[in-house]
Amino acid sequence: QVQLVESGGGLVQPGGSLRLSCAASGTFLSINTMAWYRQVPGKQREQVATITSGGSTNYVDSVKGRFTISRDNAKNTVYLQMNSLKPEDTAVYYCNADVRLRITVRTLYWGQGTQVTVSS
Repeated sequence: QVQLVESGGGLVQPGGSLRLSCAASGTFLSINTMAWYRQVPGKQREQVATITSGGSTNYVDSVKGRFTISRDNAKNTVYLQMNSLKPEDTAVYYCNADVRLRITVRTLYWGQGTQVTVSS
């Protein structure tokens, strides 16, 4: 069984910063791509940023230049540094991980979500 545990959400003023963390635990061979998504009530979950095991990153246009995704493979942890936050960044943020459980078995796991609220 694999678990993803997120932390770091909260309330911040516009222009402020937050850093989200997501740590994977359990029994597995490796973790491939890790990603952050966000969801606002009534809307589809949106992919925010991805990072491969080799460190290649990709971002949705709305966060480019403001958010940075990174990972520590030794700790099986992915981070999302969010700067210059805007009210429209308010959402529940979820991490996900493409986990290789066995040589021939890969499964996608999700964290429980962490609320980020940007408001004055």
